[in-house]
Amino acid sequence: MTRPRRAIAGLVSTLGCTVALAGCGSDAETLTVYSAQHESLVRTMLEGFTEETGIELEFRDANDSELANQIVQEGDASPADVFLTENSPSIDVVDKAGLLAPLDEATLEQVGEQYRPSSGNWVGFAARSTVLGYSPAAISEAEVPASIMELADPVWEGRVGIAAGGADFQAIVSAVLALRGEEETRAWLTGLERNAEVYASNTAVMKAVDEGEVDVGVMYHYYWYRDQAQNGLVGDDVVLHYFRNQDPGAFVSVSGAGVLASSDQQEEAQRLVEYLTSTAAQERLTDSKALEYAVGNGVASAEALPPLESLQAPAVDPGSLNAPEVTALMQEVGLL
Repeated sequence: MTRPRRAIAGLVSTLGCTVALAGCGSDAETLTVYSAQHESLVRTMLEGFTEETGIELEFRDANDSELANQIVQEGDASPADVFLTENSPSIDVVDKAGLLAPLDEATLEQVGEQYRPSSGNWVGFAARSTVLGYSPAAISEAEVPASIMELADPVWEGRVGIAAGGADFQAIVSAVLALRGEEETRAWLTGLERNAEVYASNTAVMKAVDEGEVDVGVMYHYYWYRDQAQNGLVGDDVVLHYFRNQDPGAFVSVSGAGVLASSDQQEEAQRLVEYLTSTAAQERLTDSKALEYAVGNGVASAEALPPLESLQAPAVDPGSLNAPEVTALMQEVGLL
């Protein structure tokens, strides 16, 4: 018996017969996908899934923490079959609550080990690199800090932009916590609370650097690359710095995909995650305008991007990122 599917107002986006993802058969199976990744990217990567499998998709779109909290609250009664996140800490919250099913080994093996947790209960399907945007009119390349940790030094007071309230920045903080521990992370956040101007988004951070409000800004790489592809309307006076050297500032965040243990369509949900990590879907990511990194084995990312292996990212189990502790620390120092 199929469990009841409860509506969540404002989150439902059903793809009907006029859209490429949807099948038109009245008896077709339907998966409910809670998705926090960018709508255009997810729809692009899943193009052809319904045609190939006969499985229709119903999307409920919101941000990472909202959907993760929704699933935890719903528990075994959740109507979700699959959960997709923009950053991994939120899917790990669901995993730690015991609400994800183990993924098929064949699906896990489509993605490198560094882009999936040791639990095997979810898998990465896209990635984004932490970068520091800076204004060459304000500082020289030689003055760019060697480590993201240096942004807490008093010399950077009033010169740093961050989007403290966003899932992106909080994922970066979670990597600092995993790599440097609670005491050093608290000290770093305390320094940022003094030094940083807080903005609403990565794009706003980039714009602030471009317009000279701050000298540097912490962000993800693809915001700048997308802007450059659109003639640099926001960040034409911004240059990207990659920290590399396994620095916490070289952290690569993954978008996660998992199957809800409560789903009564386990086989179909597993097929969706397998499809998302397949060569075909990963190549659609590469060819898209998203300019995020593909993580499928043997699939190169967009030519405009530095290769993933050149970023010298620190080794972090994406299943070890502690979102609740990050929130508590950021609240403690006054950044949230």
